[in-house]
Amino acid sequence: MSKRRTKKQQKKVEAGMQLILLLVGGTTWFLTQQLYPALISVVVAMIVIIVVAAFIRKREKERLRNSGIADIDRMNGIEFEHYLKELYQSRGYTAEVTSASGDYGADLLLKKDGRKIVVQAKRYAKDVGIKAVQEVMGAKSYYRAEEARVVSNSYFTKAARELAAKGQVMLVNRDELIDYILQLNPGIAHAVPLKMVDSESSSSNETCGKCGSPMVLRKGKRGEFLGCSSFPKCRNTRELQTK
Repeated sequence: MSKRRTKKQQKKVEAGMQLILLLVGGTTWFLTQQLYPALISVVVAMIVIIVVAAFIRKREKERLRNSGIADIDRMNGIEFEHYLKELYQSRGYTAEVTSASGDYGADLLLKKDGRKIVVQAKRYAKDVGIKAVQEVMGAKSYYRAEEARVVSNSYFTKAARELAAKGQVMLVNRDELIDYILQLNPGIAHAVPLKMVDSESSSSNETCGKCGSPMVLRKGKRGEFLGCSSFPKCRNTRELQTK
């Protein structure tokens, strides 16, 4: 899922390229009054446009790779919530993941500069709809928070954006999430592997059966479990053995 370009934006890009070609061809014709040089100038302009477009696509692919967004796309909902907790803590927030039951529409509670912020985390493969905005607006009232946000690795529907604007809910979409990550890790490839171990986790004596890294004790919404310390590169988990 790369950076989205709407149909309207795509049409503007295509119209802009056509205008450039017309200007180049028209200017050459005006100066030379000859068809052949005008055609050559149009072909050269097309080649330049193709080269520039290829360069831009390459830079965008590097940006996506450096952000580690592909690893985030493979997370489940709970992993995404804990990843956002670590991300916001790295940005100077106090962050807490709410319990699985009775979260009242907030997956994370943030605090910074005396302000309380409720966050809905949506790890989606499709556009996030209006329901997420409605839920976080309710959470803002319940937790008596000053701000409400919905953060997603995807994008938002038009209805969700309109309601968020009226309800003063901040929407953080895929592109903005990538920017957040890269701001913390400029120029570093695969920025996603923040320390994905919960603050209450500790080392165990076991190693991962897939990659050999140490297994660590983590606490999720469904209780404690063992997870690979190299997460998200390795997503191996293991249930705790009860005696």
